[in-house]
Amino acid sequence: MRRSRLDPRALLALLALVLLAGVAALLTIGGSAASPKGSSQLARQSGFHAAGVLSPPRPAPPLALKNYLGQPVSIDAYRGKAALVTFLYTHCPDVCPLITSNLRVAQNLMGPAVAAKAQIIAVSVDPRGDTPGAVAAFLARHGMTGRMQYLIGSASQLAPVWSAWGVGSERDAQQPALVNHSGLVFGITASGRQTTIYAANFQPADIAHDVPLLASR
Repeated sequence: MRRSRLDPRALLALLALVLLAGVAALLTIGGSAASPKGSSQLARQSGFHAAGVLSPPRPAPPLALKNYLGQPVSIDAYRGKAALVTFLYTHCPDVCPLITSNLRVAQNLMGPAVAAKAQIIAVSVDPRGDTPGAVAAFLARHGMTGRMQYLIGSASQLAPVWSAWGVGSERDAQQPALVNHSGLVFGITASGRQTTIYAANFQPADIAHDVPLLASR
């Protein structure tokens, strides 16, 4: 997994998370993962199985775009459900397929009743390559058609969202088809508060465990 890195703003946010919650977040940088000793135990003490838990939770950043079908989507429409927000692109060779596949496994582990309490939202980090057709093919290839929202837009539409969420997106200078981007999943409570953070190589069972907790808060 060579094409996922943590944006400096996201790093600062995660460092703040550590200071506030006493939880060391699990970060995926360049495909390697490292977790300080005891961080998973500390996260579990909070009730969540996430790599990092914000304490106190903070309001989720704004997120309102159109999906690949041209329909307007706002994260506010999913109040009352847990929301899992991630940032992907369809031509990603490694991290994005991993995240998408593991989110599908997490949904399957939840079962229909619990899965109905959560909404997965992916936001494009590649305004040029993530065309409606490319997204449709990506979702079909990973068995996620109708199971997640995939939001796209122009660079000017997507950039404010990347900034608000502290997510990096930069086209690779040597391989222009690739995009360097942050590989994280953010857990949002039913009341709209950003609470948990999962690394790109999260365990599907951890998200399956956390969704009922996020949906109840």
